[in-house]
Amino acid sequence: MTTIVGQHECKADAKGRINIPTALKNKLLPFMNDEFVIKRAVFKDCLELHPKVKFDEVMQKIMNKGGRGKKFDLFLMKYTAGLKEVPIDADTGRLQIPKNLFDYAGISKEVVLNAQHDKIEIWDKDKYESVLDSMTDMEYEEMAESIFDADE
Repeated sequence: MTTIVGQHECKADAKGRINIPTALKNKLLPFMNDEFVIKRAVFKDCLELHPKVKFDEVMQKIMNKGGRGKKFDLFLMKYTAGLKEVPIDADTGRLQIPKNLFDYAGISKEVVLNAQHDKIEIWDKDKYESVLDSMTDMEYEEMAESIFDADE
C-alpha cells in the first residue's frame, strides 16, 4: 500500500464540504473507486478518514480480538458511533463530511488534513495547533528517543 503522509490545509464550506488538496488526492487514487469510512477518532478530538478496504481490516482485527460481552459491545458501539461510508469525488476531490461528525469535531472554516500512513485525521485548524502545542519539547524528545532507540 502507498503510505499516505503529510499535512494539508483546506477550507470547509457551511455544508461541511472540503476539497481534498491535489497532492493528497493523488495519494488516494488507488482507493477512489471504493468508498471511504469517516468516524470519530478514539484518542483525539478530530475525525478519521479511512479507505474502506483498510477500515475493513481494522474491523476484522477488532472482531477477532474482541469476543463478546457487555464491555465489548459497548466498546464497539462507541468505536462506530457516527460512522459513515462516504465517497470522495474522483474528479473534484470533494468530500462531504456528515453534519453530525462535522459538529462533533467542532470544525470551522479552516481545516487541517493530517495524513498518517493509512488514515487521514480531519481537524479544525485551531484544535490541531492546540494539540501540537500540548506536548512539550521535552516530552516529544523523550518519546522520540524511546521509539528510535528501542532497536538498539
